[in-house]
Amino acid sequence: MRILLTPKAAHARIGGLTADAAGAAAIKMAVTAVPENGKANAAMVKALAKTWRVPKTSLAVIAGAKDRRKTVLVAGDGKALAAQLTAWLAGPGRGDGYDG
Repeated sequence: MRILLTPKAAHARIGGLTADAAGAAAIKMAVTAVPENGKANAAMVKALAKTWRVPKTSLAVIAGAKDRRKTVLVAGDGKALAAQLTAWLAGPGRGDGYDG
């Protein structure tokens, strides 16, 4: 899962899909945490886990730990996760904001 993260935002929120600089689809996201000592990454993982209803331990930043463009691995049952994330992307609550 590709994430385009904005740290130090005024409000935490998970937005819709966007294209990154390379043209790949990514979820646009903002957190209020600062990008120091992994705080923004931790806030991102916490928000994604809460929104997608998965354990925080099932999420791992596998690329871009010190970059705005991140790749997050979501561990678990692939079919169930795909169905859950597809429903989330299509759902009306997506992008309404996350305050964590």
